[in-house]
Amino acid sequence: MIDAHVHVWRLGANGCSWPPPELAAIHRDFTLADYRAASGTAIDGVILVQSQEDPADTDWLLALADADPFVAGVVGWSPLADVAAIDALARHPKLVGLRPMVQDRPADWFDAPGLDPALAAMARHGLVLDALVRPRHLPALARLAARHPALRIVVDHAAKPEPEAVASWAEALRAVAARPNTACKLSGLVTELPAEAIPEAVAVIRAAFGPDRLLWGSDWPVLTLADSFAAWLDRARALVGEADHPAVFGGTARTLYGLPQ
Repeated sequence: MIDAHVHVWRLGANGCSWPPPELAAIHRDFTLADYRAASGTAIDGVILVQSQEDPADTDWLLALADADPFVAGVVGWSPLADVAAIDALARHPKLVGLRPMVQDRPADWFDAPGLDPALAAMARHGLVLDALVRPRHLPALARLAARHPALRIVVDHAAKPEPEAVASWAEALRAVAARPNTACKLSGLVTELPAEAIPEAVAVIRAAFGPDRLLWGSDWPVLTLADSFAAWLDRARALVGEADHPAVFGGTARTLYGLPQ
């Protein structure tokens, strides 16, 4: 079983400037040992995902991956204006993707033609674009997927649906799913939606992407702002259905990120 979305950080180190003190429950260091204690023995490997817009964070995550085979891959960060930096990072065998932090940027951010050389470089190196976005970014993300059909794209946290606008989110997400080079993470929902809205959201995501383009992530430790690791895993398993467990809880992540089968 692969957890496709895990964060670790050390406050004040490795470029770490988030989370802020206001998020008191997670304003402390989080390590792989903490994750193992929270997850128990259910997980075979994790994808570590950047949490800081700083190359030092990515370098640290890659060092953790070198030291611990439990880390199956790293989704890092790099300024997309710097193709040479992407080329250099791609030499690391455990770098599996990059994640620009787009959620607070303009809706049309992905339309900028200046991004195309970096996105082409990512496709050339087999790196996945982890799209940290909100629903307003989905139309531009669909256009990007059409412009770069060789680039594998995964929508983090299903684009963080908003409770008051589920219908428009669902329509935009289906447009992204229409591009065969896209996938979606079943993650982050418990911190974005009330509990009663989660089954409908999961049904939309499953119908749009199917099990072979859907992958589960805990979003630990951000998850703990709303729920426990065990509770979210149990809920996700029940909502996905047993027949699709092999894909959603491991197989899709292995295929998407090019992990050993």
